[in-house]
Amino acid sequence: MLKINFCFWVMVLSGVSLLAQDKPEDLLNLINEKPKKEFTTATFKTTRLINFHTTEVVGRRGLDFRISHRFGDFNSGAYNAWGTDGGANIRLALEYSHDGRFMFGIGRTSTAKIADGFLKYRLLRQTTNSSMPISVTLFTSIYHTFEHVTIDKINKFQQISDRLSYCHQVMIARKFSTRFSLQLTGAVVHFNLVENVDDKNDCYIAGILARYKFSKRQAITVEYGYRVNKYSAGKYYNSLGIGWDVETGGHVFQMHVTNSFGLTENYYFMYTNTTWQNWGVRLGFNISRVFSLQKHKKN
Repeated sequence: MLKINFCFWVMVLSGVSLLAQDKPEDLLNLINEKPKKEFTTATFKTTRLINFHTTEVVGRRGLDFRISHRFGDFNSGAYNAWGTDGGANIRLALEYSHDGRFMFGIGRTSTAKIADGFLKYRLLRQTTNSSMPISVTLFTSIYHTFEHVTIDKINKFQQISDRLSYCHQVMIARKFSTRFSLQLTGAVVHFNLVENVDDKNDCYIAGILARYKFSKRQAITVEYGYRVNKYSAGKYYNSLGIGWDVETGGHVFQMHVTNSFGLTENYYFMYTNTTWQNWGVRLGFNISRVFSLQKHKKN
């Protein structure tokens, strides 16, 4: 009996000595240790939905080569193959992010011969445990037109600043489920030189974007931009697009129908001059190919 009691106390004392070896602060750290944040991924598949920017940015050390193309209007008739024969607009762009949060890009658009550059920063990211229920991304851009325009044999653009315009955006998005995502966008576009004397230089836009993923690699997308203020005497319309996303390995192919011919924010927000009501819409597509510039470690 004494032998059993002796063995029991030896085991108890051994356990106490092992616990004593751990520092009190280490034990407290284990108790107070917080779980790591897990961020929601793929709220939208790419940095654009159709025309509009999304809250997404390119991944770490990712270089995105983008091709955007818009055909002519459907209502141009059979002779023009419902817009596919001509009147096209194309934009080529390179966009890069070093850390997966801050991103910049440059592009060139055929219509109005626009060169553009932008900065984009992911301020907040939605988490899976709802500690952060939304994602917030900030955006700013500048546009320069190289187009030659003369009015009564006088150059329309007297100074370099006359050729410049700008856009600033705040984007707020939430991924509600694995299938459905929604984004609200507030934007302002500024032109240094306006078309008419009575036109205003600034236009304010409230946008909404939605994505519904109906299969592993396919999704339906919708975007709409409402122009808040009356800025021009010309007849312009709100931008509306409906699209279909297809993921094909390293590529994302986006096919869509939109009433906006412009491919940069300053034009599709302010100067969309056709409407869905009389089939003034066009077929378009975006192709995104992302290249990883990270060095892969050898095993």
